[in-house]
Amino acid sequence: MTTKQQDFSDGVKALLPIQLGVIPFALIAGVSAVSVGMTEAQGIGMSLIVLAGASQLVAIQLIGLEAPLLIIWISTFFINLRFLMYSASLGTHLGKIPIRWKLLLSYMITDQAYGISVVEFGEHPERTHKHWFYLGAAITLWIVWMVCTIIGVFVGTMVPDSWSLDFAVPLTFLALVLATIKDKAMLIAALAAGITAVLANSFPYKTGLILAAVVGIAVGMLIENRFARQKVEG
Repeated sequence: MTTKQQDFSDGVKALLPIQLGVIPFALIAGVSAVSVGMTEAQGIGMSLIVLAGASQLVAIQLIGLEAPLLIIWISTFFINLRFLMYSASLGTHLGKIPIRWKLLLSYMITDQAYGISVVEFGEHPERTHKHWFYLGAAITLWIVWMVCTIIGVFVGTMVPDSWSLDFAVPLTFLALVLATIKDKAMLIAALAAGITAVLANSFPYKTGLILAAVVGIAVGMLIENRFARQKVEG
C-alpha cells in the first residue's frame, strides 16, 4: 500500500527525465506565437488554456499562413481527439474519483503525463492513489511548460537558429511512443502512422497529421482483430 505523498512524489520523479524534451518544446511554442503576430498575453494565454503542444504549434502555423478560422478549428480538433482515448484509458486505472478530480485531471491530460502514467500503472497496479501519481506527473509538466512558454514569448527570439530547438519536439513524442509499444499490433500501427505522416507531410494545413492518425488507428484495429481471430481459431 502506498501513501498519497509517495504516489505524488513518484509521479514528479517519473516525469523529470521527459522535461529535457519539454523545455525546448515550450520555448518553441512561445517563440512561434509571437513570431506570427500574437501578443505576449495571447501566446501565454494559449498555453494556459489549450495546454496541448502539438495542436498549439499547428494552430500557430496556420495562423501564420492566415488560414481560415474553420480550418484551424478542424485541424486542432482532430489532433486533440487522442485525448478522448487517453481519458478512457486513464479511467480504467483511476477508477471512481470525485468530480473535482476528474475536472482537474482532464485539464492536465498531456501526451507525456499520460504515457508515463499508463506504463507505471501497468507495471505497478498495486498503487493505492494512482490519481495522485498522475497529478504529480502532470503538474510537473504544467509548471515547466508554462514557465518555458513565458520565457519563449519574451526572450526566445534571442535563441540562435543554429541551436535547432525544434528537433526536440519529435524526439519527445518518439520517446513516449517507444515506451508505450507493447505488442506487434501497436508496433505496426505506429509504423503505419509514421510512414503516412512522412509521405503526407506536404499536405496543406497539416492535414497529413489527421490522415496519419486515422491510418494508424485503422491499421491497429485491423491487426488487433486479426490476431484475436487467429487466437480463437487456434
